[in-house]
Amino acid sequence: MGINQIIEESTVAQIKELFDLDVDRSKIVTQKTNPSFKGDITVVVFPIVKLVKKAPQEIGDQLGQALVNSLTEISAYNVEKGFLNLIVADDYWLNSFYDIRKSDEFGFVSVEGADTVMIEFSSPNTNKPLHLGHVRNNLIGHSVAEIVKASGKKVIKVNLVNDRGIHICKSMLAWQRWGNDETPDSTGKKGDKLVGDYYVRFDKEYKVEIQQLVDGGMDKKQAEKEAPLMLEIQEMLRKWEDGDDATRSLWSMMNGWVYDGFKSTYSRMGVSFDKVYYESETYLLGKEIVEKGLKDSVLVQKDDGSVWSDLSADKLDDKLLLRSDGTSVYMTQDLGTAVQRFQDFSLYSMVYVVGNEQDYHFKVLFMILGKLGYNWAENMVHLSYGMVDLPSGKMKSREGTVVDADDLMEEMVETAKATSEELGKLDSFSDQEATELYEIIGLSALKYFILKVDPQKKMLFDPKESIDFNGNTGPFIQYTHARICSILDKANIAEKNQQEVLIDSDKLHQKERQLIITLSNYPGIIQEAASTFSPALIANYVYELAKDYNQFYQAVSILKEADQTLVEFRVSLSSSVSQVIKSSMRLLGIDVPRRM
Repeated sequence: MGINQIIEESTVAQIKELFDLDVDRSKIVTQKTNPSFKGDITVVVFPIVKLVKKAPQEIGDQLGQALVNSLTEISAYNVEKGFLNLIVADDYWLNSFYDIRKSDEFGFVSVEGADTVMIEFSSPNTNKPLHLGHVRNNLIGHSVAEIVKASGKKVIKVNLVNDRGIHICKSMLAWQRWGNDETPDSTGKKGDKLVGDYYVRFDKEYKVEIQQLVDGGMDKKQAEKEAPLMLEIQEMLRKWEDGDDATRSLWSMMNGWVYDGFKSTYSRMGVSFDKVYYESETYLLGKEIVEKGLKDSVLVQKDDGSVWSDLSADKLDDKLLLRSDGTSVYMTQDLGTAVQRFQDFSLYSMVYVVGNEQDYHFKVLFMILGKLGYNWAENMVHLSYGMVDLPSGKMKSREGTVVDADDLMEEMVETAKATSEELGKLDSFSDQEATELYEIIGLSALKYFILKVDPQKKMLFDPKESIDFNGNTGPFIQYTHARICSILDKANIAEKNQQEVLIDSDKLHQKERQLIITLSNYPGIIQEAASTFSPALIANYVYELAKDYNQFYQAVSILKEADQTLVEFRVSLSSSVSQVIKSSMRLLGIDVPRRM
């Protein structure tokens, strides 16, 4: 039981004892004490005032004294402006630290017998390479999966690849027209980049045709529909859906190029999936579900034969599920895919990591599933994240102005190299060691800079700002870990020293005390990050831990301390910090080197 729980339960008991009132524990609000007050944990008195009907100061004094008298964990209190600030005894923090040292995987909860959560992320199109927007999606999805797993859930990571449709045919037709049979091998290009080039080429040629028609007197909207390339692309899609051998063969070949390209990008990014779904295999799912919903009078059919979900009672627009010709739409596919996944894996919940432009789609999807009688729909989550902009502005795929994920990662590694060489940090490293470290530092800077921002917020990504060995950055945290490893190496102990080193509480330095408090918060941070699907909580926690360690490092002597027991204690404390930094960064998909 954590200190907040201990205080909350005791506060309920003391309110009963002092004021003869039964109060539900949910009414007791505890929080970290404001830095301007003295204390560790604060009980907010105001909610209690309405029940007890006494002045906040009087209630705070009575409760504070009662808690000091009844709890060995509380050594003192003060009341400021309706806040009861409690000072936790040093012995409690020391005992908490000893418990941390005994834990094999501190902060993590066993997944044995746990609920299963599926997390879908990435969802690329096979007409272009992954770009900066995909980078944020992949990093959030991977990190959320690791955090939810650490919180005690079984996790299945899935990717739904959008490998069919008119946008895919655009690249195919452009390659047929202007490709001259070139391949990734003949050009030396990654397959996804080669295919993406033809997607851009199609758009360029299509715009020329539209302008020619407009110049000839045609309305622009009509020109967009009747341009020869658009008519040809629609015919290609029809052939694909009819199973035309030549069209399917071209589709398979070009998609294969893209998958090879994706594979290397995912590998460098450190992202993987337990299962990959393909839209070409799932787009017909859902028709039976819709037809059953129609039979059960949950859905409605209009005069033209189309099937809809009537959402007027929910103050939303009606949603088309089957066209008049019986063909399905994206929503139909998503209904079928969701049902299939819950049947396949006995899921408790499913999380879709998709940008906020799809907020309405998922709101409707979950609502329709509920109307169709799938009770698990209430456990489905759309993790809606904001878009990523650059100092130069927004990206546009069709115009070829996107920031390619591979190019971005390479740029980050080169920036890490330039920054490290400028600071002279890796002068003692061999060329191979330095090259490996540039990769680790560059990718950590990218991942940390993106993940430290709450997923729901729109963000501006600045590569130069992300690589800084000072401040709230990945390299700063990595450097702190390397500093600790250097201390452990000099002390000649392993990172995880199981020996328990006991000291008297009166020897505990304030910076050591603060470091232990921050360490103790780790399990709670994991649970909160898992429940809110926010890697930013982990990122900002590990930054605070690194900051606290550096303050401790500056304030006390570690290896040169005269008292050998204190030396061993401080080395032990340093070891625990290194483990939690490593563990936290792993949840973010980031490696931490032992040397920098």
